[in-house]
This record gives sequence, C-alpha cells and structure tokens, in this order.
Amino acid sequence: MTAADDTISVAASIGPADGWYALSLLHGRIETHVERALQARHELSVREYSLLDVLSGQHDGDGGHLRMTQVAEAVVLSQSATTRLVTRLEDRGLLERYLCPTDRRGIYTNVTAAGLALLAEARPTHDAALREALDDAGEDPRLAPLVETVERINRGAAKD
Repeated sequence: MTAADDTISVAASIGPADGWYALSLLHGRIETHVERALQARHELSVREYSLLDVLSGQHDGDGGHLRMTQVAEAVVLSQSATTRLVTRLEDRGLLERYLCPTDRRGIYTNVTAAGLALLAEARPTHDAALREALDDAGEDPRLAPLVETVERINRGAAKD
C-alpha cells in the first residue's frame, strides 16, 4: 500500500472530507508529473513556469507587469516565497523588477524576452505532461469525477 492509498483510505473514513482529499491527491499527482517534465527538459519548476505564464499574459494587458503583491496572489505563495521565486528567475535573466513610476513604494515584476522564449519552449512540455497526468488520474475511479470536471472547465474556457 502506498502513501496515496493510505491517504484515500483515511479519507474514506472521514466522510465530508472525501472530496477535499481526492482533490489534494489529484493536485499532487499532476504537480509532481508536470514538475518532473519541466525540470528535466527546461530546468523550470511548476511555480516558475506558472509565474512566467501569468506575467506573459500581462503583455496583452496593462504593459506586461504585475506588482509583487499581485504576483504572490497569482502563484499562491507568501510574500517571502514570492520574493525568492522572483529573485531566482531574475538571476536567470527571465524576469526583471523595477519601481512603479507613479508610486515609489510599488515594485513591478516583468517577464523578459528570454523569459518569454523559455516559456514558449516549455509550454508544449507543460501541456503534454498535464494531459498525461490527467489521463492517468482519469483511470483512478476515486479521481475520475474530478478529472471530468477539469475537462468540462477546459472545454468551457476553450469556447470563450
């Protein structure tokens, strides 16, 4: 019996928490699978990829940057963990930080051309690994309903 099996058997005895445990298990499986693929092929963590992806979306919006507080919210990290993440990517030349021109207390984070290029290179790896992880999880009867929900959300987003 694996640790994941232990988690599910414990969840089965809890009742209302079943969905939460299944969601946590699905998230963990997906993140682990995607992390391995991104690390092996692009030397990126899932969080690093997510941050580059979020910031790249800003290029079509308000100038290609986010305040550090917005970055923390977007990648679901504490302020200190976000600062470390941004620093790692900044040291690699993938992001840059600068002071807000209208509020000297504000610091913006912006993806660089090198960051956009790495993101474009890593996106097919990310998407393929995500697809594989979802397909694998869909074979598990405990996770299949969640995978179906994710698929339904994806179909809805594709229509927009």
